[in-house]
Amino acid sequence: MAPSEHQLIIGGGTRPAAHGRTTADTSPHTGEVFAEVAAASVEDVTAAVDAAAAAFGQWSRTGALRRREILLRAADLLGEHTEQLVELMAGEVGGTRPWAAFNVELAANILREAAASTTGPRGEVLTSSDPDEWSFALRQPAGVVAAFAPWNAPLILGTRSFATALAMGNTVVLKPSEQAPLTAGLRLAEILREAGLPDGVLNVITNDGADGAEIGNALIADRRVRRVNFTGSTEVGRSIGIEAARHLKPAVLELGGKNSVLVLDDADLDYAVDAVAFGAFMNAGQICMSADRVLVPEAMRAEFTERLGKKVAGLPFGDPSDPDTVLGPVIDEAAARRISALVDDALERGAVAHCGGQPPEGAFYRPTVLSDVTPEQRIHSEEIFGPVTTVLGYESVEEAIEVVNDTPYGLTGGVITADTRKGWEIARRVETGIFHINDQSVGDQPQAPFGGIKDSGFGHFGGRSGVEAFTDTRWVTFREQQAHYPF
Repeated sequence: MAPSEHQLIIGGGTRPAAHGRTTADTSPHTGEVFAEVAAASVEDVTAAVDAAAAAFGQWSRTGALRRREILLRAADLLGEHTEQLVELMAGEVGGTRPWAAFNVELAANILREAAASTTGPRGEVLTSSDPDEWSFALRQPAGVVAAFAPWNAPLILGTRSFATALAMGNTVVLKPSEQAPLTAGLRLAEILREAGLPDGVLNVITNDGADGAEIGNALIADRRVRRVNFTGSTEVGRSIGIEAARHLKPAVLELGGKNSVLVLDDADLDYAVDAVAFGAFMNAGQICMSADRVLVPEAMRAEFTERLGKKVAGLPFGDPSDPDTVLGPVIDEAAARRISALVDDALERGAVAHCGGQPPEGAFYRPTVLSDVTPEQRIHSEEIFGPVTTVLGYESVEEAIEVVNDTPYGLTGGVITADTRKGWEIARRVETGIFHINDQSVGDQPQAPFGGIKDSGFGHFGGRSGVEAFTDTRWVTFREQQAHYPF
């Protein structure tokens, strides 16, 4: 089958890149070109911001009920297109059916939560020092939003990049990852337009990977862009944050993690193994919340590691289009080689593989469980972002908490225990933006404030925090009586 061809979405219509360039979107499963997409230039960035800026006035004045109606219709359409979207994710990013179906469900719920926020409070009455004056703090849409969406959860994170921004009355220019231009961008915009979103409110620019920094910087630098949001690696996110700060533009950055799950000595071992297997290997470990490290009491470590290795070795592995597959490929061959290099370094320095550990086969890397991991090994401190987890033993809970916090990252984590009180004590001491008691590290709900601390980023998506991220607060007063001035 010939690769499909796709253009930019600007001002409600499709158009080729200004210079006629295209770029290949490659399937990690087959290694073949899945689609050809327009490769935008800086000229196209300006055109997209032109369209968003032109649409802002009318969209920001569109009634809340109409904005809610469009977002709710888009949520329903996502559900109606589930089979097509599952197929699209398998082909474009190697997503398995369970992961893709979850993407559809959560993306739809993100839209529904955004729809609910359209009719929430938009300010408050303040106390004034003058009895003849009324004083208000009012929230209003910020303007044009620059949104950057990653490839790993393309429907979820593509939708999250614009949903609340649109609900608040902003317009958006979305730049999806070069590795998921369809699923994280173009297809979502088509669904929003089908739901009734006016022209120019959501624009999508796709680009060649070599042009990513130039395109991103041009988008951030445009004076009409008033907010920036980015989800992706800490390395790229740092450069996005610096560029946004240089132009004095607020940014929400959701970045990487080195996440730990702490198993206490009272935990149900069967439950702990199942929880960790899910938290570490869902989407082949390519989730910012994936469990890179599992901390287990030293007395339980051998049994836990043996059970985990046995379970993980038996997970169905292979073709992502097969409905029974649990682990498909990673995003590309380069990612598989990077993951393999981390594992090889650990094995050469004394780590033990309880399953996996073999060389990659194209973009496929078999799920791997390692023990005897030490600080001298790169995998101890570097984010894995692949189907590998490490099991570390500890002698005391104090020691385990130190290990959890001994990382520049601070995104998420979990503790598995039968004692809720102990779980709460640990939750208060770990340095993460998100933490789950009696659960693993992966969890996302659209109404919750999602974000990390330290090198895992700043700002939040979801809930009231998301509303605040995409609005400006203004102080407005009016007087019932004329004021008296000293001169």
